[in-house]
Amino acid sequence: MLENCILLSLFAKENLGRMSEEQLNRYDRLINEPSNDWDIYYWATEAKPAPAEFEHDVLDMLREFAKNRNREQRLRQPDLEYLFEPPR
Repeated sequence: MLENCILLSLFAKENLGRMSEEQLNRYDRLINEPSNDWDIYYWATEAKPAPAEFEHDVLDMLREFAKNRNREQRLRQPDLEYLFEPPR
């Protein structure tokens, strides 16, 4: 789903490098365990409540990111070169 690809890839670029191992594990479960991509999108945008097992700090971070308070243009996924940059 394009909306999730853009949201999750930009979120990952901005946040993965500073997440703890536990947060990375929660993020991995969040993006891989739900069987419906729309669920993740609805939880991130607060259109629907998430199940208790996904209510955690990483989902809170994703929800805050989805609000786009700085009104950034988020029209496409980032290039993957950031994966090879040293962590900030």
